[in-house]
Amino acid sequence: MHKTNIDFNINEDAMLLKISEMNRRLEKIILGGGKAKIARQHEEGKMTARERIQALLDKDRYFFEIGAFAGYEMYEEHGGCPAGGVIAGMGYVEGRLCMIVANDATVKAGAWFPITGKKNLRAQEIAMENQIPIIYLVDSAGVYLPMQDEIFPDKEHFGRIFRNNAKMSSMGIPQIAAIMGSCVAGGAYLPIMSDEALIVEGTGSIFLAGPYLVKAAIGEAVDQETLGGAATHCEISGVTDYKMPDDATCLATIRNLVSKMGAFNKAGFDKVAPKSPKLNLAELPGLYPENGTKPYDMLEILKRIVDDSELTEYKKDYGKTIICAYARIDGWAVGIVANQRMVTKNAAGEMQFGGVIYSDSADKATRFIMNCNQKKIPLVFVHDVTGFMVGKRSEHGGIIKDGAKMVNAVANSTVPKFTVVIGNSFGAGNYAMCGKAYDPRLIVAWPTAKIAVMGGTQAAKVLTQIQVSALKKKGAAPDPESEQQLFEKIRHRYDQQTTPYYAAARLWVDAIIDPRETRRFISLGIEMADHGIVEKFNPGVIQT
Repeated sequence: MHKTNIDFNINEDAMLLKISEMNRRLEKIILGGGKAKIARQHEEGKMTARERIQALLDKDRYFFEIGAFAGYEMYEEHGGCPAGGVIAGMGYVEGRLCMIVANDATVKAGAWFPITGKKNLRAQEIAMENQIPIIYLVDSAGVYLPMQDEIFPDKEHFGRIFRNNAKMSSMGIPQIAAIMGSCVAGGAYLPIMSDEALIVEGTGSIFLAGPYLVKAAIGEAVDQETLGGAATHCEISGVTDYKMPDDATCLATIRNLVSKMGAFNKAGFDKVAPKSPKLNLAELPGLYPENGTKPYDMLEILKRIVDDSELTEYKKDYGKTIICAYARIDGWAVGIVANQRMVTKNAAGEMQFGGVIYSDSADKATRFIMNCNQKKIPLVFVHDVTGFMVGKRSEHGGIIKDGAKMVNAVANSTVPKFTVVIGNSFGAGNYAMCGKAYDPRLIVAWPTAKIAVMGGTQAAKVLTQIQVSALKKKGAAPDPESEQQLFEKIRHRYDQQTTPYYAAARLWVDAIIDPRETRRFISLGIEMADHGIVEKFNPGVIQT
């Protein structure tokens, strides 16, 4: 691929514009509750959540933030909730990969919205599944009371976090909590159910009920520091373990504690000395078509991600709408399952359209996934799929059965799975290619991603037909112009719901990434997964 190619240039311009748009949105999100709230936090002698994370992490090492777009364009009637009011991600502390969760007190005093709870649970899930230490930097007013019914009582709500604290302790996963601001009511359990707790003098406080509630409940007048400050809990109650004079000392002490942790047992994924791709990684933005419906060669994208641009294709000439290949990424052995968007012919000479999963492709992918499990090779799924092939020929050929086998293989896979949605991820294709419901260790999207049950135009046609039919029954059939307006309105609404931002806001994906970060993201993910345990694969559960 040469940069003089006109299609390449058009594609690159379109992708770079999308990346620029993504970065502009992130810049606003990074400000949290805004510059005035940040200044107020500094006046109180406190770092912001992002400043705390930066001070905690090893310098010049990769930090993968999860859920930066959590809550994006949600809760507008409540003033918004940038990044879900909590910053989370994986980074290195004294050379050890850790999950870090930091409440952002500039957003509603760090109060918990429904998406805040979901994001915290996702961070804990990642730490538990991969058995990596988790560090909580606590500065929160507790549950956001106007929405308490959506965050407090259910199975995957606030209380699940404390359950996970207990589970992680029993699993031997280190948990360190720093109380760097307010820590009230139920939220007080999180740091104290961790293995070690630090508290900052003057700004950190922890209690089940604050001074106002104590006065109302039992008539006792007491100030915040006496009730639950650093001196109280380090000298009298013994609730906390370390009293810290300021944020900087607290974070340096956490680094010191992490540096003393022993080695972990590795899962044993194969790794050799990394090799850079022979083909230019920087060309990735020009390889995905500006119009996502156009065919393109997925192999050209993969060759710019894998070591030495080398792939060993499994059943290369069979089931051509899915690529299955062994490769290495940053030295790690991987099995790649990727949708091929080129228009090809099968063995019978019949045309196969890219982005669609046919019976032969499903059969091929099923067997490849089983092979990777038997050989303990992590799997990487790259989505640009419109679903399984439909029609009489496909139904007679058993597409449902073949698709079910592939879904079964993905569901029962025990090796770590990583998912990258670069284009369409529609319908059952999302499931077969390890969408969020199939427990990928991490799942990310490019700015070009679309996630939905079907494409916007198709969905809008179906929904328009349903509404027009209902209107006809009432004797109020719309004229062609009104019907077209209805169609456009429905399509616009549906298209908005398929964007990567809509998905990331709801944590259907962990992050939206620059395509050029794909290689580094996968490498970090496998390193993370190498801390965990891989269960023995049972191929007998898949009927082939």
